[in-house]
Amino acid sequence: MADEQILVVDDEPAVREIVMAVLDRHGYSPFAAAGAEEALQLLSQNPGYSLVLSDVMMPEVDGLMLLDRLGEDHPGLPVVLCTAVHDVQAATSAFRRGAVDYLLKPFDRTQLLGVVDRALEHGRLERQRAQYWQNLEEIAAARTERLRITMQDLERSYDTTLEAMGDALDLRDAETEGHSKRVTAYTIALAQEMGLGTEELRIIARGAFLHDLGKIAIPDSILLKPGKLDAKETELMRRHCERGYEMVRKIPFLREASEIVYSHQESFDGSGYPRGLSGKEIPLGARIFAIADTLDAITSDRPYRAGRSFAEAIAEIEICSGRQFDPTIVDVFLHMPHETWSELRDKVHSMPVTEVSTLLCRPTLVA
Repeated sequence: MADEQILVVDDEPAVREIVMAVLDRHGYSPFAAAGAEEALQLLSQNPGYSLVLSDVMMPEVDGLMLLDRLGEDHPGLPVVLCTAVHDVQAATSAFRRGAVDYLLKPFDRTQLLGVVDRALEHGRLERQRAQYWQNLEEIAAARTERLRITMQDLERSYDTTLEAMGDALDLRDAETEGHSKRVTAYTIALAQEMGLGTEELRIIARGAFLHDLGKIAIPDSILLKPGKLDAKETELMRRHCERGYEMVRKIPFLREASEIVYSHQESFDGSGYPRGLSGKEIPLGARIFAIADTLDAITSDRPYRAGRSFAEAIAEIEICSGRQFDPTIVDVFLHMPHETWSELRDKVHSMPVTEVSTLLCRPTLVA
């Protein structure tokens, strides 16, 4: 019991001495305060008290006001109020304001010790309860963090798989090698400039990276044909949008990205394919992607022509605003520094294979 420090607050010295003597004889460690202000000062110096035993009727700051202060500054510290006034309303008010017990004067030694024992037990139980909830919160926080790390690892694993799918396409179509990575970086940069959030960026990045996945289902005789495609071959090639969509939408975490795969060849004026969508019928990610895709197509070398400058590509995109491209997005694109695109191309070109999944998982790193 010597560890149980009890603060006795009473403006009458005789009462304080009697109460402290009883507590001391029964193994407690009592301390005295002649009023509420002194009690608060002692508590600020030593927050280790187990119980406050306070008179109600005291000059300046009474016991009820002290109770309120203790509830604010020392929550969880049990308080017992003592008074010679037999007032049911005062007792009710004391309990409502947080007192754990109420002792009427004059009281004998047995009553005092009984109240003290109950109050100390109440304090112990409250501390145990608080510790229990703290432990639960710590366990929950630890498990939440483990779940977050697991989900992050799973997401990274997914994106590594996406990278492998993109590489498989590059192996089939060497003419456009690196196109998926470049156009993904361009798309992310433009989407960031438009103020899109991280989750939207992830969806758009994945849709951009996988936009041509359906070409895996296109026969080599068409995909790798060096000359111009005839009407039938063109029709088959155009099916890559729907083929890619059917592949991607079956994967739950790519369902939203699959809409970009499906719509990446649509034009703002409705002249695109495969569904002839127009305006805002086209998903926002696909409208952003269309500009990035054209930018890369114009500035990349092909066997039948050399790539043109970014300045030329930007001028051509401006000309096609409102027809092929969403004019609102074109305005954002035109206000971006021209060197953004060459810097991104160089960055993607030198990007290690291990960083491509980061491009998809944490797209805010691109700008």
